[in-house]
Amino acid sequence: MKALTEMNPRLRAGLGFGLGAVVLFAAAPALLTDFRLSLLAKYLCFAIVAVGIGLAWGRGGLLTLGQGVFFGLGGYAMAMHLKLADAGEGNMPDFMELYGQLDELPAWWAPFANPAFALAATVLLPMLVAFGLGSLVFRRRVRGAYFAILSQALAAAMVILLIGQQGTTGGTNGLTDIEGFFGYDLDDPVNQRMVYFIIAGVLLALLALTRQLMHSRYGELLVAVRDSEERVRFLGYNPANVKLVAYVVAAGMAGLAGALFVPAVGIISPALIGIVPSIEFVIGVAVGGRAALLGPVLGAVAVAWAKTALSERFPGTWTYLQGAMFVLVVAFLPGGLASLWGLVKRRREATVPPTPPAEQPVLVKEAAA
Repeated sequence: MKALTEMNPRLRAGLGFGLGAVVLFAAAPALLTDFRLSLLAKYLCFAIVAVGIGLAWGRGGLLTLGQGVFFGLGGYAMAMHLKLADAGEGNMPDFMELYGQLDELPAWWAPFANPAFALAATVLLPMLVAFGLGSLVFRRRVRGAYFAILSQALAAAMVILLIGQQGTTGGTNGLTDIEGFFGYDLDDPVNQRMVYFIIAGVLLALLALTRQLMHSRYGELLVAVRDSEERVRFLGYNPANVKLVAYVVAAGMAGLAGALFVPAVGIISPALIGIVPSIEFVIGVAVGGRAALLGPVLGAVAVAWAKTALSERFPGTWTYLQGAMFVLVVAFLPGGLASLWGLVKRRREATVPPTPPAEQPVLVKEAAA
């Protein structure tokens, strides 16, 4: 372990990514059933959102309680394309015909029939919304609890908007029964595994990108803005622009996660993007450790797995157990699960008695002749 900690940081990061690739691409498919592997794909989508929150909150101090909005924008953009592909050229999606509120496809739905446009929209649309909101908020120096409340209000407004447009968004049901993914049948377990591998690869790629940002000049500047915004402004930088970049990048990651969530689960609905899911994203980051690179990933997967496991065993009380887990981690392990090894290491070093200094040989000067 000592040799690992003293290793070159780049080499240690490379070994970490290699180990992650082995776990995700070899161990998990070999050990898990198709059902459990599909659940893991869902958890990894949440982990992608958590990586962006770790950058914005852990490094930039931006408590983003509205990431469900960007997750939903990416998810709905992908689902709209897949529903149009399932319906066939010139036809409306099945839910529009079921509700009977429309005679033809809405004009703003039509561009999503193009796969290139839909793929670009899954990332660019959330980033554009984040850019517009962040430009207004950060330039007015809104921060702290006010920013958190504002982002949470955005999530609530998004849910109300989607529910109110039943004829074009599916209302409370959302967009369901998605059968294909760019020509591949999602009912085929082989194709489901392909979706899982895509999600795992995207997660590793975004982790590498985030690590590069954290260790770059921009990453140092982002931490400086978090710790002392006025001092950074005095040095000639605009803190609003620094925070805006982190917020927009986190939104793009959330949108991409929402787009990948749709083929993994086959549904996107307002219940998956509201206030409660947005808070659960933040809980996962807090449990894992927002200051570390892998902390948000571990926390998001752990919280999502605990939610599934507890709801299976304790259907009526699992929410209390999930809340207790969050309280215990925050109270006794503020740095999250990622700080556990550092805590054990410090305690081990504290129990080791200090090494006494070696005795120095006494040099006796010979008397001069």
